[in-house]
Amino acid sequence: MKLIYLKCIILLLLVTGISNQAVCQQPATSKDKTIVAGIPVNYDESKVGTYTLPDPLTLLNGKKVTNADTWMKKRRPEIVKIFEENQFGKAPGRPKEMSFNVFDKGTPAFGGTAVRKQVTIYFTKDTSNYKMDILIYLPANAPKPSPLLLTISFSANASAVNDPGVKKSMFWNKTGQRVPAPAIGFGKLTTEQFLSQGIGVANICYSDIDPDFKEGVKYGIRSHYLKPGQTQPADDEWGAIAAWAWGLSRAMDYFETDKDINAKKIAITGASRLGKTVLWAGANDQRFAAVIASVSGESGAALSRRWYGETVKHMTDSTRFMYQFARKYHSYGDDVSKLPMDSHMLIALMAPRPLLLQTGDTDNWSDPKGEFLAAVAAEPVYHLFGKKGLETTTMPAAGDTTLMNTLGYYMHAGPHGVLPGDYAVFVNFLKKHLLSDK
Repeated sequence: MKLIYLKCIILLLLVTGISNQAVCQQPATSKDKTIVAGIPVNYDESKVGTYTLPDPLTLLNGKKVTNADTWMKKRRPEIVKIFEENQFGKAPGRPKEMSFNVFDKGTPAFGGTAVRKQVTIYFTKDTSNYKMDILIYLPANAPKPSPLLLTISFSANASAVNDPGVKKSMFWNKTGQRVPAPAIGFGKLTTEQFLSQGIGVANICYSDIDPDFKEGVKYGIRSHYLKPGQTQPADDEWGAIAAWAWGLSRAMDYFETDKDINAKKIAITGASRLGKTVLWAGANDQRFAAVIASVSGESGAALSRRWYGETVKHMTDSTRFMYQFARKYHSYGDDVSKLPMDSHMLIALMAPRPLLLQTGDTDNWSDPKGEFLAAVAAEPVYHLFGKKGLETTTMPAAGDTTLMNTLGYYMHAGPHGVLPGDYAVFVNFLKKHLLSDK
């Protein structure tokens, strides 16, 4: 097991320019990939089986949704509640005691092509534990407030970029202590491609919000909200993914106060478990103008009802990632047909805002076809707003960049993660949809 983990680390460090590369959320054994955590894995399309998806356009009372107004006022709130109660868990709102410390108010960076800002968000009055740092780069001499792509990252800010002016970060370890973050993180924040197009970039490290391990609930923001006598959130309360998404919303709270940032044009991105995070953040918080969800896979953009690659049962196994979800979600592992929702409904919650799903053609564990089919199934909701979905039922080839409508899909040739060549696709998608005045 240690050897496999080491190989993952080496792979991440060898691939340059990767932002938010997943920390090996992959099958745990290289010897027999048909069994993970004692649970069978299927990679044969002929064995996927048949399934029926819940209709995103049918209200709980059985009536059909035929217009955007009914979707926004009735059906959308129903679906948000379904995901809250059954998958991600309910999260609290904005903390009344939250405060911002802009300790770097604007320093020239990258040879004068950018202006750096750094902000600490204190979630509570306890300024020692419950806090998050945001690293921001804005285009220098921007004539008006800048749109921005916010990355939720596996890397601490100082590890994500080669800039000696970035505050050294602390990291949660598995004993509940904050220790200095490693000098080398899991990938680097890509800046130049976005800044040159007038798009600011920002980074937050997910572990600032809530640690990424089973006992992390004791130490992160969720611990602050435990009721007397609780050691875990209730069955329908937030898992770690909902906590990370909650942290993204707190970053948005800050952006709305910064006159140099166009808070109406904030996009968010993340990969793997953080791809799931940005999907839920974008679905739950409509202030985010666009989402780029990378390799989000099972319990993200890929259909759970398809028996292919990772499954809900794998995700919620006690030896793997059960802590990332509401505990109620675990009850569906043995029969996903009982889920009152599926990923196409999560995707539909983004409508009419732009959403790009990015995956890799060899990332079978994350089921690229399952993500494509989910986008196809979400398309009717985008049509309510006069927006285009994929507009095809034919799976694209790797490298095909033609599916760049408001609901977009792009699959690189290669494995799980974000590859250097993917960023040009991200830039073009944001230029088309985020920078457009339409």
